Amino acid sequence: QVQLVESGGDLVQPGGSLRLSCAASGSISSTLIFSTYVMGWYRQAPGKQRELVALISRITDTNYADSVKGRFTISRDNTKRAVYLQMNSLKPEDTAVYYCNARRSTRDVYWGQGTQVTVSS
Repeated sequence: QVQLVESGGDLVQPGGSLRLSCAASGSISSTLIFSTYVMGWYRQAPGKQRELVALISRITDTNYADSVKGRFTISRDNTKRAVYLQMNSLKPEDTAVYYCNARRSTRDVYWGQGTQVTVSS
């Protein structure tokens, strides 16, 4: 069984910053196995579909949604089995539940329970 646990969500004012963390445990808890997964952050705002925010590959190539380019940074630490999302210059439209995702194939996909990010003055 795989567990992904997100943390770091909070209420923040526009222009502020947050750092989300996702820790993996269970069957992908070893450094070697964790490193074989593509890790990602997705978000879902009320009434909207879940959307990709950022991905980081096994060789740390990154990919971002156009709406967050230049403001968000995804990173991973395989030794800690963790992935992070540094979010700067936050906007009200960034308000959503943010989910961590681990994927190695179409049948080997895991999700966290989500963490709430609210950007409001």
